[in-house]
Parts: sequence; C-alpha cells; structure tokens
Amino acid sequence: MNPLDPQTLQQARQELPNWDVQNGKLHREFLFADFIEAFGFMSRVALLAERYDHHPEWFNVYRKVIVDLVTHDVGGISSKDIELAKAMDLLLAENEKS
Repeated sequence: MNPLDPQTLQQARQELPNWDVQNGKLHREFLFADFIEAFGFMSRVALLAERYDHHPEWFNVYRKVIVDLVTHDVGGISSKDIELAKAMDLLLAENEKS
C-alpha cells in the first residue's frame, strides 16, 4: 500500500466534502448535541475501526469529536483513510436519520 498521490486524493475528497487535509492528515470535526451523542459516535466508530483494522487519531471534548486519519505505515493518506472516512460519514448520516 502506498500513500495516495495528490490527484487521487483530490478526487477522493470530492466524495468527502466535510473532510479537509491538515498537516498531511485527513481531518474532520464532528459536532453533536451533547457528550453522550459524541461518545456514542466514538464507540460506534471504534467498532468500525476494528473491522477495518485501521484506527483514527481523535480527540473529544464535550460535544466535539476531532478526527485525523493517516496511514502511518505508508507515511501519508491512503485508501484505508478514505474508506474509514466514508464509513464514518455514513454512520453519522444513519445516526441523524434515527
């Protein structure tokens, strides 16, 4: 596995409009109604991360969850990061429907 080249990364980000690249990592901030919702989201993402065998760098304070995705083994953003970001967005969308 290799890091995505800039053109491929730019194309992938078109499907991830709420994500940005900061400090060489795929970055997003999620805001929830309260701490319980934020922590619940993190718990569900933890289960996804285990299935994907790819784990986020993240930080939580009260109702905010800040996520950075990077594949340390390849020294950059890889397809694993894109896949996990898409899965997180889908999880959020499903959560908002219920």
